Amino acid sequence: MSILVFLKKLLSKTKEIPEEIMKKFLIVGLGNIGEQYDETRHNIGFKVVDAFVTAYEEKFETEKLGDLAKLKIKGKTVFVLKPSTYMNLSGKAVLYWMKKENIQPENMLIITDDIHIDFGTIRIKGKGSAGGHNGLKDIQEKLNTATYPRFRFGVGASYSKGRQVDFVLGKWGKEEESELIERIPTSVKAVTSFITGGLANTMNTFNGK
Repeated sequence: MSILVFLKKLLSKTKEIPEEIMKKFLIVGLGNIGEQYDETRHNIGFKVVDAFVTAYEEKFETEKLGDLAKLKIKGKTVFVLKPSTYMNLSGKAVLYWMKKENIQPENMLIITDDIHIDFGTIRIKGKGSAGGHNGLKDIQEKLNTATYPRFRFGVGASYSKGRQVDFVLGKWGKEEESELIERIPTSVKAVTSFITGGLANTMNTFNGK
C-alpha cells in the first residue's frame, strides 16, 4: 500500500463519527422557569418533554443550566433538557450539554411554540430561520448554525395588534386545554419517532398533523 493510499484511508477514518456518539440524542423543550409561566403557550416545549419523560417512567433532576432526564430507547441514550436560563438565553444551556455529552447537531431536537402555525399543528424541520423566536435565535447564535432539527408546536395567533407577548405568555384557554389532551401524546410519539426512525420519516409522518 502506497503512503498516499494509506493517508487517504486514515483521513477518511478520522472523519467517521463513532457509533456510540451517533446513538446519543439531546431533546430540548424550551420555556421559562417559574410558577408564573406554568401552563403558558410559550412553555409548550416544557409541557411536551414533561409528558415524554413521564411516558418512559423517568424523571428530571436539577443539573447545571437546567433540569435533565436520561432515558434509554431501543439502544439509544437520550438526554432530555429543560433549560433554566429563561427562553431568551436557551442557547447557553443547549451548547453546554451538547459539548458535555458530545452530541451531534443532527441528533438534537428543539421543541418550541410557534405563533405562525395553527394551534395544535406540528411542524418538524432539519433547519431554518429563528422565525422571530428569541429562544431559537439564541440557540442559532450560540451554535453558529441554523442547521439543527426543530419541532414547532403551533399555538396560533389569536391576539390583537401589539398583544403578541401577552398572548404567548398567557395561559391556555379551556378549549385549548381540551385539545391538548390529544395533541401532547401525538407530540410524544413524534419525539420518539425522531429518535428511533430518523428525521425524514418523522417529518413525513407528523408534519401538518
